[in-house]
Amino acid sequence: MMNNSSEPFSDDGKRPSFFLADGKTDHENLDFQNKTDIMKTSSVTHTTKTPRLTNGIHWPSLVIGAGIAVVCIFCGVLMANMFNSETISVLDETQQKQTEIVKKQSLSLLTDNASPILGNPNAPVTIVEFGDYQCTFCSKFFHETESVILTNYIKTGKVKILFKDFVILGQDSVNAANATHCANEQNLFWEYHSILYNNWAGEDTGWADIVHLNEFANKLGLNMDMFSACMSNLKYNELVNSSTVDGQKLGVTGTPTFFIIDQNNDVKKIVGAQHYDVFKQIFDTALEEE
Repeated sequence: MMNNSSEPFSDDGKRPSFFLADGKTDHENLDFQNKTDIMKTSSVTHTTKTPRLTNGIHWPSLVIGAGIAVVCIFCGVLMANMFNSETISVLDETQQKQTEIVKKQSLSLLTDNASPILGNPNAPVTIVEFGDYQCTFCSKFFHETESVILTNYIKTGKVKILFKDFVILGQDSVNAANATHCANEQNLFWEYHSILYNNWAGEDTGWADIVHLNEFANKLGLNMDMFSACMSNLKYNELVNSSTVDGQKLGVTGTPTFFIIDQNNDVKKIVGAQHYDVFKQIFDTALEEE
């Protein structure tokens, strides 16, 4: 993703330059005193203690043995519970770390190989559009919905926007995508992005061929030597292709497709040129959670 210095949206409507975390368990001393009278003595001198037998069973030993068995079972259960508790804790922590890794990987697919940021880079909500400059419904979104989003959410610092190439309509689309990044070398990505959609004339009709792309660049006052050199070998072809692959990994199958990221990095997906109210509802819900 390109990193560029940025300025806030100006009131005159000009598109801005770009923006771009040794415990021990105490046990009670258990007193297993045998209260059964197991011996009798005739003097206070040293004597040999002889247990009294009943039917060949040594009851005192049996009682002591049973007590020991109970203690062993109790300790075993206690240790098992402690082990299970620690294991669950470790598993929870591991799962949480794995979830965070997956989330970071998914976010990188959304933000790498993208345009510069349009809007306040600290805006709490981000919208990422995957689009193709020849796409009919991408043009529809640009003309019918994006301008309202720009006015109500981008200019007010609530939302920022990124554009990612998802090229599906042939070589003119590849060339147009490259042209926007060549324009970005002169800090005019979003101006070039806009001039493309403002001159949209259908799919595969020739309006986005190299001749017209040069005309658009000249109209914006770009340094044509720099722009032509950049376009001559499609300098940003790898970036454009990588952006398309990012979209495929995210399950994008058509354009436009949008991903809205809130301040908790939770993501919602919108497929197609949906009405403004669809975006507004998601934006407002995310902003209420600030």
